[in-house]
Amino acid sequence: MLPLIFSMSLPAVAAQLVNLLYSIIDRVYIGHIPDVGTDALAGIGITSSVIVLIAAFSQIVGSGGAPLAAMALGSGDRERAGKILGNGFVLLIIFSVVLCVPVYIFMKPILNLIGASDVTFTYAADYLSVYLTGTIFVMFTTGLTTFINAQGRSNIAMVSVLIGAAANIALDPLFIYAFDMGVKGAAVATVISQFLSSVFVLGFLFSKKASLRIEKKYMKPEAKILGRMFSLGVAPFIMASTESLIGFVFNSTLKIYGDVYVSALTVMQSAIQIVGVPLSGFSQGFVPIISYNYGTGNTKRIKECFKIAMTVMFTVNFVLLLLMAIFPEFTASMFTKDENLIRVVGEYMPVFVAGMTIFGLQRCCQNMFVALGQAKTSLFIALLRKVILLVPLVYVFSKFFGVTGVYAAESVADVLAATTCTVLFAIKFPKIMKEKQKI
Repeated sequence: MLPLIFSMSLPAVAAQLVNLLYSIIDRVYIGHIPDVGTDALAGIGITSSVIVLIAAFSQIVGSGGAPLAAMALGSGDRERAGKILGNGFVLLIIFSVVLCVPVYIFMKPILNLIGASDVTFTYAADYLSVYLTGTIFVMFTTGLTTFINAQGRSNIAMVSVLIGAAANIALDPLFIYAFDMGVKGAAVATVISQFLSSVFVLGFLFSKKASLRIEKKYMKPEAKILGRMFSLGVAPFIMASTESLIGFVFNSTLKIYGDVYVSALTVMQSAIQIVGVPLSGFSQGFVPIISYNYGTGNTKRIKECFKIAMTVMFTVNFVLLLLMAIFPEFTASMFTKDENLIRVVGEYMPVFVAGMTIFGLQRCCQNMFVALGQAKTSLFIALLRKVILLVPLVYVFSKFFGVTGVYAAESVADVLAATTCTVLFAIKFPKIMKEKQKI
């Protein structure tokens, strides 16, 4: 099992690490723009809430559809797997159109609502107006890559991301500095890069090289398939979209204390992605294995896979976040030369990430629930951390502890959510395995 998990996961981890460079490289270059870097960084941080919300809809297809397709393949029902992929492809097109147009029309009130100041609004609008033109490319890349992993072709998925990330790294300095386009240049580079990735993904899934292909005969929407996809994908969607909600809450609250605190949040959230994104890639590797073996009824291999996944995800999460808490100034210096911003990050990052050190527990258990088709439980866990806990805590803590309370709310919510999720999984997992053994 161990070689199988790593053979599936490592390409996905590499792909996610490279994919991380999309946002990280943008922010590094933007943060180092002379004179305006700190304010521009705050503007980009504000747009990330909108961008995350849009991209979250692709999780309904990617995280909801791909495990179902893997289960269908595991049980030998290739036609059903094809219908799931075909329906997902059509759904991504619909999402792209329905989401992009209203956001573009109401961009100004949206950005003002989520924390843009008179200074940072220009940078946020410049970036988002360009980024929205590539919405459909983002949807295809993030929503369909998991179907490539479900076929055991994680190396293909990795290449698709490598193409886009390499292009972004090369194009960012060209458009930002050489063409003197600033923040708009970063957005143009990102859109072009995402276009290249999506072309590669679609090229593979439409080709005969894919064992599970996008076929016209399977594109007709079927209510039962879409309903099942939504029921399983709604938890990952809420997990992703509530990140956007938290961005709204954090930015609008921190705006009261000054734009530098919004910039600091952007730096800290970017740093946390360095931990979360690779672990997301690891989950893309082990979730199809769990789902496939669940489809075949092999509970022994499911348990073995879970033990490995828990060990890896908890250890990596704990070690990396502990290092960030110990060396926050070093982390901040990757994104900016502004001494004031580095000071703010150094002061508040340990408070912000302390609770996240144990969050590897929830990362593993949450993905296990998705892999096992436990939609309702996944939905509850997704709502618990961000909506039920973090949103109220940000407002309450800010009243009593000021700006420190805003950042501390994240840690408290993470500890409570991770503990609850782990206990719930410890109770439900043995029951799920017993029920499967009876079938």
